[in-house]
Amino acid sequence: MAELSKEDIIFKNKIARRIKTLRLLTGLNQTKFAEKHDIERQTISRWESQKTKRGVSIHTVRKFCKMINISLSDFFDSSEFKD
Repeated sequence: MAELSKEDIIFKNKIARRIKTLRLLTGLNQTKFAEKHDIERQTISRWESQKTKRGVSIHTVRKFCKMINISLSDFFDSSEFKD
């Protein structure tokens, strides 16, 4: 697998921060969020991590959006993604 470019790493980290921000807005910590949505807490941790070398897929972002009842457009409609 090829290394991510600097630009890709920046984008990956923006997605991770957005997931964390939106999860925090639910008022749930990682453990409670995972329990509510029947997934592993480590999964949430991995989605929010800026230290991993790989980012989440668009399918994962879509799955997360469904969990919190927002659209993909809403997810990416954030100052986080404005250049």
